[in-house]
Amino acid sequence: METNVGRGIVWPYRGQKMEVHSRGVLPTLPQYNMAENTLRNKSSTSQIKSLKGNVGFSCFPDQVYLKSIYDGFKFTLMVVGEAGIGKSTLINTMFENKIFPSSSEVTTTENIKGVEITSMSADIQDNNVKLHLTVVDTPGFGNYLNNDNHWQPILENIESRFDAFLAQENRVIRSKIVDNRIDALIYFIKPTGHSLRTIDIEFMKRMHAKVNLIPVISKSDTLTQEELTAFKARILADINFHSIQIFKPTIGSFDDPETTMDTKDILNKIPFAVVGSEEYVKREDGNMVRGRAYPWGIIEVDNEKHNDFTQLRKMIIHSHMEELKDYTDTVLYENHRTQKLLSMGHVQDNSVFREYNPAAQLEEERKIHEAKIQKMEAEMNAVFQQKVMEKESKLKQSEEELFSRHKEMKQTLEKQRKELTDKKKQMETSVRPSSPMDKKPKKGLFNLS
Repeated sequence: METNVGRGIVWPYRGQKMEVHSRGVLPTLPQYNMAENTLRNKSSTSQIKSLKGNVGFSCFPDQVYLKSIYDGFKFTLMVVGEAGIGKSTLINTMFENKIFPSSSEVTTTENIKGVEITSMSADIQDNNVKLHLTVVDTPGFGNYLNNDNHWQPILENIESRFDAFLAQENRVIRSKIVDNRIDALIYFIKPTGHSLRTIDIEFMKRMHAKVNLIPVISKSDTLTQEELTAFKARILADINFHSIQIFKPTIGSFDDPETTMDTKDILNKIPFAVVGSEEYVKREDGNMVRGRAYPWGIIEVDNEKHNDFTQLRKMIIHSHMEELKDYTDTVLYENHRTQKLLSMGHVQDNSVFREYNPAAQLEEERKIHEAKIQKMEAEMNAVFQQKVMEKESKLKQSEEELFSRHKEMKQTLEKQRKELTDKKKQMETSVRPSSPMDKKPKKGLFNLS
């Protein structure tokens, strides 16, 4: 089993894609949930039996192919970058269709505050294969001196699309689910030639866990080849230093050597240095090519020696569009869905995915019961200790109150005793008998003796 440890998540079978009539090989569909893994492990021990005749289920891939051609496909792409950085030109060049209006056709409103979210859709067809393409633009991003929290409206838009899809999945009647989730985000890096700016780092740090992040260096023809090589190295160093997970196509175990070589070539070009142009210019040999004419020569859009546009388009459209959609559905959306449900109080019961064993079930129930009893005992002990502490506190408080009252009464009695003693002394002094000398008559004027 092949595993991919990219983005910090172990994702089995990420490299395997359902492809019919393209490489001549039809891989086994990946099993993503525990129940299917259990069934797969059970059946892996049994030997595959060969049939004596043609039963007919080998034609099932043809049915899937025809249904896919009839229904068509959907792809939602978000582009983020400053105004005038070449977003509309690159998208129109990539799909060879006027998906985005030109800058002169867009009526801008002055004094626009913050970031806006706009979307444009188009139904395009390539060799009888229909694609409903939706491009989401973010005008206003990075256009101000203070760009704090400019990523917040974009992050909220991506998460709101996840929430809308989750709400549709949880409906009782799910006749037709509309999928508007962002499958990929192209982030346009300004060709400064130095390193990532603060706004670049902060934006990618907040987005890499929500969307397939594809960084591109726009207008790379403004840099020399030496400057571009050094700029790419510094960008990758910043991305690794800040642990930013960008989308990197995987090499599947079923890929043929040519496909493996193409994927390695794409990986070596990240971040893509691109040039976009809807104009055709004439080369010296007389051939008309898409590109830009300069006094010193012509930059060809579709020439791999001039820029990385062909590798970018090959990765997004030709070889890894299904991987982008699959990773969005099975990893990014599932992570968001899990966090959302957990925040709402939902808890998954994994016991339904395990084999039933009566003895093990009884043992597990016994352990759960013992743990419950121990928890109850601990709670009772805690309550008892609390009651004892409260009772001791009340007794101590009562004792202190009694002691205080006793002391107060003792002081009162002592005061009264002292007062009585003083009064007793006063009374004894006032009623004391007179001495004989005090009874001698006083001499007067009429005393004849």
